[in-house]
Amino acid sequence: QVQLVESRGGLVQAGGSLRLSCAASGRTFSSYSMGWFRQAPGKEREFVAAITRNGGITSYVDSVKGRFTISRDNAKNTVYLQMNSLKPEDTAVYYCNADRRGTLYSGTYFPGPDWGQGTQVTVSS
Repeated sequence: QVQLVESRGGLVQAGGSLRLSCAASGRTFSSYSMGWFRQAPGKEREFVAAITRNGGITSYVDSVKGRFTISRDNAKNTVYLQMNSLKPEDTAVYYCNADRRGTLYSGTYFPGPDWGQGTQVTVSS
């Protein structure tokens, strides 16, 4: 099991940028693949981005490709989500997730049982 703590989100204007971070506890972070999800009001939680344990492969939902970048620093037990060119439809609570299998399957990330507490990102028009 790994504990995940997201950084504070925030309020940003459309077109702006924001970087989220997710710090993980434990000494096995480098063996986990990591993912970011989001949930907007009245909608189901959706996949946003994922990265394999060594950072060699990433995956994104189509709506954020070219705008968001996921990365990780295994020395700091942290995964990041850099969000650029934000749009009002990016408004949601963002969650990080850890999967002990450490990889993606044909580019698909299957979330593990460990979730962060979530952080609110609001993009104003």
